[in-house]
Amino acid sequence: MSLNNKSLFANIKYDLPAGLVVSLVALPLCLGIALASTGRSDLLFSGVIAGIVGGIVVGSLSGSSLGVAGPAAGLVVIVLNALDTLGSFEAFLLAVVLAGALQIIAGFLKAGIIGYYFPSSVIKGMLAAIGITLILKEIPHAFGYDADFMGDEAFAQKDGRNTFTEVWYSFRYNSTGAIIISAISLAMLILFDKPFMKRIQLFRYIPGALFVVITGVILNLVFGAAAPQWALSGEHMVQLPVASSAQEFFSFFKTPDFSAFSKPEVYTVALTLAIVASLETLLSVEATDRLDPFKRTTPTNRELIAQGTGNMVSGLLGGLPVTQVIVRSSANIDSGGRTRLSTIIHGTILLISAVFIARYLNYIPLASLAAILLMVGYKLAKFELFKGMYKLGLEQFIPFVVTIIAILSTDLLKGIGIGMVVAIYFILKKNHKHSYHYIKEEHRDGDVITLLLSEEVTFLNKGSISATLDNLPDGATVVIDGSKSMNIDYDVLEIIQDFKKHQAPLRNISVETRGVGEVEAVGAH
Repeated sequence: MSLNNKSLFANIKYDLPAGLVVSLVALPLCLGIALASTGRSDLLFSGVIAGIVGGIVVGSLSGSSLGVAGPAAGLVVIVLNALDTLGSFEAFLLAVVLAGALQIIAGFLKAGIIGYYFPSSVIKGMLAAIGITLILKEIPHAFGYDADFMGDEAFAQKDGRNTFTEVWYSFRYNSTGAIIISAISLAMLILFDKPFMKRIQLFRYIPGALFVVITGVILNLVFGAAAPQWALSGEHMVQLPVASSAQEFFSFFKTPDFSAFSKPEVYTVALTLAIVASLETLLSVEATDRLDPFKRTTPTNRELIAQGTGNMVSGLLGGLPVTQVIVRSSANIDSGGRTRLSTIIHGTILLISAVFIARYLNYIPLASLAAILLMVGYKLAKFELFKGMYKLGLEQFIPFVVTIIAILSTDLLKGIGIGMVVAIYFILKKNHKHSYHYIKEEHRDGDVITLLLSEEVTFLNKGSISATLDNLPDGATVVIDGSKSMNIDYDVLEIIQDFKKHQAPLRNISVETRGVGEVEAVGAH
């Protein structure tokens, strides 16, 4: 019986610890993305709401076994611009609700099929690029230089710096306490990854990341007592808003401004959010499915509906827009998650944490969490991946490398777009070569040239077939054989028919067609 067909709680011994680790990783990411997206410390909780909804609501409705949804760094610029355009956070929340509705409609219209058309080389390049980005972005946090928000994935930062300058500054302005905590944390994670540790019963189901976080808290408390100059506080720690009363806690939630329905800008923002969030989700789904050790396939249309529902709920509660996020999904896989229960558990833990133990979570140093994300990044960008892609040939390796460079120097969606252009070029080049077989047979009364068309002949083959027909020798006898083709596009049929009826007679070329239908010409020749 497959994992998907078992009871939801059948793998709880794997999903519970994985969900706990993902919640610890997700918390600072939710807070960092909220601060970067809104620029307001009073709206930090909007990121936590999005994380809770992404875990509980999206996790419950999704067909993705290991994907984790929440606020995404890729939407930060869109959210910032939308807040400027709409003038209030409440009006923006209405746009989030409408974006969710558009995603649900897209899911029912089967738009999720787009997710199946991302080339493998680009998806693998995206995974490697995210891994390298994680390593570069988490080095400053591991060194105790926390000027940039945790979870930033873009090359250019809001403060005018970039990924590489941030690493340089972290070497100059660092914290001894953070370096000690992150170094010990990394050593523990490497140790826990060794096979002999898995044979110890205690560590078989308890992930090393949990021990890392506990160790980081204890070390920082020791520093506070024995070496205050090394102790971490303030921006170097998780900073979850703490409510002193139930009334203050509920004040963290906002409601949409429904009077903003009259603003045309709301619909523009909603459409932008729906498109970008859906693309990020479909990319993450494809990447997560490739990382899934059980090789399960996510139903993409159902995922769009789940994400849309999540965005509607998040917007109604005062949360940021959600997408499926590859970093949290990777952390889920690395922590041993088996089913979507781990995602639901992560959202539930975020909710419990926000309500009951917020002040205790603020004892967690970002350096500990940076070490966990450094390991996630390393596993996404292992040297073996580069070696394997190179062995597949330049048609796979070049789009892979271009995607990595493009994402590292811009952001996720722009990088994917550039990688797609390069991958499509190689696809077109390959189609140009393999649209037909050219067969030349010698006979006493003259040579016969046969063009045996491939099984699938699309508009992508139009150029190569047209060039071949143009280069046929005058006076030749030609057979265009489409009898083995399952499909021949109108564009190609039109070219063949035009050649047979108009060009061939002028060049004294005899043309016989087999299995190539007639088409009605549209427009003048």
